[in-house]
Amino acid sequence: MKALLSPPPPRSNIFCSHHERFFLSVYPISPLQKPPRLDARLGANRPQNLKVVFVTRAADSTQPSTTASPSSAKTIVTDDEFSLAKVSFGVIGMGVGISLLSYGFGAYFNVLPGSEWSALMLTYGFPLAIIGMALKYAELKPVPCLTYSDAQMLRETSATPILKQVRSDVIRYQYGDEQHLDEALKRIFQYGQGGGIPRRSAPILQMIREEVTEDGKYCLVLVFEAKALQLSDFDKRQEKFASFFGPDVRAEVGKGENDLYEVRLISNLNVDLSSS
Repeated sequence: MKALLSPPPPRSNIFCSHHERFFLSVYPISPLQKPPRLDARLGANRPQNLKVVFVTRAADSTQPSTTASPSSAKTIVTDDEFSLAKVSFGVIGMGVGISLLSYGFGAYFNVLPGSEWSALMLTYGFPLAIIGMALKYAELKPVPCLTYSDAQMLRETSATPILKQVRSDVIRYQYGDEQHLDEALKRIFQYGQGGGIPRRSAPILQMIREEVTEDGKYCLVLVFEAKALQLSDFDKRQEKFASFFGPDVRAEVGKGENDLYEVRLISNLNVDLSSS
């Protein structure tokens, strides 16, 4: 039996069974609608195209926006100025001394040229290497200094000479001292004396920070690590900090981040300059 049928639509599936052929078309049907007749709708219906429309929506202006804090908006100044105080003399002494010793021994055994200078290189190389090792052993590394741009501009005019000296001392290599500001901390905390603290509990200077207070004054912040002390130990010595690093200095103490303690040395020198 041959059935005269029109060509199937593009999406129709053909099922074959022996000598008969059946065509099955797929149409979108709603739940309440009956399927159309095959002989009437076979060539009329076409595959439907589905569109996906993306609708963009403006961001809600009422949502809270993140604003930068005043401290993060400040510009940090990097200290790129070269100074001999920032160079380790222990490293230099060891490097020069060991180089002279190595070359001197090589020249003495004729491995390297310059055998006539070998005795001189050995004579000076040995003491230089010893001195370099001694300096390296007694070396006290500088602490980091965080400087904001507004504080840098105020330093020359508003910082007291003592605050300038404190900053200069702690950001360079020192030799022989157990820690930075050792003499100052010894007098303020009175190591081993009545009302004082043990030497092993002494605070250790971790870094310094230069900033400007809300009323426009230069401030040098000393950040200490003192695991054996409490904030009250710093509070009752607030006036001693001011008197030792004075005159024209006001001291404030507080608790910083990561269980560190901060001593803020605020200069009053700009008040005197404005009034004169």
